[in-house]
Amino acid sequence: MKPSLVPLRTVILASLVALSAATPAFAHHSFAAEFDGNKPVRLVGKITRVEWTNPHSYFYVDVTDAKGVTSNWGCEGAGPGALSRRGWKKGDLGIGDSIVVDGYRAKDGSHLVDARRVTFPDGRTVYGGTPGDGGPGDNGTDQAAPAAKK
Repeated sequence: MKPSLVPLRTVILASLVALSAATPAFAHHSFAAEFDGNKPVRLVGKITRVEWTNPHSYFYVDVTDAKGVTSNWGCEGAGPGALSRRGWKKGDLGIGDSIVVDGYRAKDGSHLVDARRVTFPDGRTVYGGTPGDGGPGDNGTDQAAPAAKK
């Protein structure tokens, strides 16, 4: 090995490691890996917790059924960056706020949904899906696919 090539190889290797670490983790999981597109659900309830985190944001909603039983549901949404580009700000959901979530249930039957559409207390509706996840309404961008005409 030539002595002059050792530093070049080190620089190339270090560059590759740095580039791979800087690549966003878009492929952490697809919609179909965790959620069932054949099980739509609408949740109406009150916010109990909000986690504005990457790669997904989560918020939790207490939902009371027809029998008066209250269950806490986790709602998974896109990351904060994608949600911010849609006009959703970190403080838009407060503890105790009443909201409507349209989404799809987790395949494992747990109280977890993929929050595709969220209606805020002020009546605004925001697409909550993760761009490129392949779920219903996904067109690979920060905006939902246009609704089909009936």
